[in-house]
Amino acid sequence: MATSEILDLVQHWAAAEQDNDADSLGTLLTDDFVGVGPFGFVLTRAQWLERFGNGLQNQAITVEDPQIHDYGSAAVVVAVQNQKTTAQGRDSSGRFRVTIATVRGADRWRVASVHIGPLHDPRSGPPDLSKLQPTS
Repeated sequence: MATSEILDLVQHWAAAEQDNDADSLGTLLTDDFVGVGPFGFVLTRAQWLERFGNGLQNQAITVEDPQIHDYGSAAVVVAVQNQKTTAQGRDSSGRFRVTIATVRGADRWRVASVHIGPLHDPRSGPPDLSKLQPTS
């Protein structure tokens, strides 16, 4: 199991995001990377890297409680992402659920996909799933 290599990759990814460093981030992503942001938008690798020039400003990014699911040459990391961020001048800080898909290439692990979504606060009870049901 490559737990330490995968955790190292996740920490490097978080550091590059926090530093708004598209060049460093680019070395960590696969060529066919796809990212899903906290509001559901889907971005290609190029679009993900261009966020920093298009009004995204990260002040702090941390990844907490990573749970690694190792499948040999691929692994999925499910964690909590804390971020202090502005997007086009609006605060988009918060705690989010993050899922990071990683793949082992010929020489190292890289990030193939990131999905950032809402994190339900367990202190508020179970979510109301009826709101997810289609209405007639």
